[in-house]
Amino acid sequence: MKGPAKKHLSMFRSYTVADLFTIGNATCGTISIFLCLNYIAEGRNRFFWIAFILLFAALFFDVFDGYWARRSRRQSVLGADLDSLSDIISFGVAPAVLGFTLGMRGGWDMMILAFFVVCGISRLARFNVTAERLSEGTGKVKYFEGTPIPTSILIVAMLGIAFSRRAIERDLWFGSYRLLGVAFFHPLTLVYAISGMGMVSATIRIPKP
Repeated sequence: MKGPAKKHLSMFRSYTVADLFTIGNATCGTISIFLCLNYIAEGRNRFFWIAFILLFAALFFDVFDGYWARRSRRQSVLGADLDSLSDIISFGVAPAVLGFTLGMRGGWDMMILAFFVVCGISRLARFNVTAERLSEGTGKVKYFEGTPIPTSILIVAMLGIAFSRRAIERDLWFGSYRLLGVAFFHPLTLVYAISGMGMVSATIRIPKP
């Protein structure tokens, strides 16, 4: 005998209000990346400042998707995965691309930026697989292990200040150095390394609201 037919998951019908906020998060991060690429390609900063604003808008959407998820009677089947994927775009890849765009393009810089993104991916994956354990049977996660990936918005704010003061490209704060005769390194990228290590730390525990 054939088993019961698998029910088709309707993408649009499965969306909840919270999911729409999450998609808004991903959309803001994606467009921010496009604006960075446009700035590199054309060198015009007429619209580049929007890239910074969009990442703060992404944070707004990220906060409110959780708010609506708690209020909604219908739980999203996509929610957790959708949220993680959106967060890695807006608070992982986009801030790294922003740093690259503003002048952190040395070989060592790119390695650190990649490390930051990988830490963000790892942190979100760990949260998803340990959420049940961290909830201690209550269904609600009580604390974060490691700093949440949206804290990278602090890096975005710092870069926004640097951009407003034209401390970019060759004028980046703390200058640049050629390490080991291999590639250039901008010390400013260390903020990404610190942020990445904070995200994957198992000793940092932050209460979840």
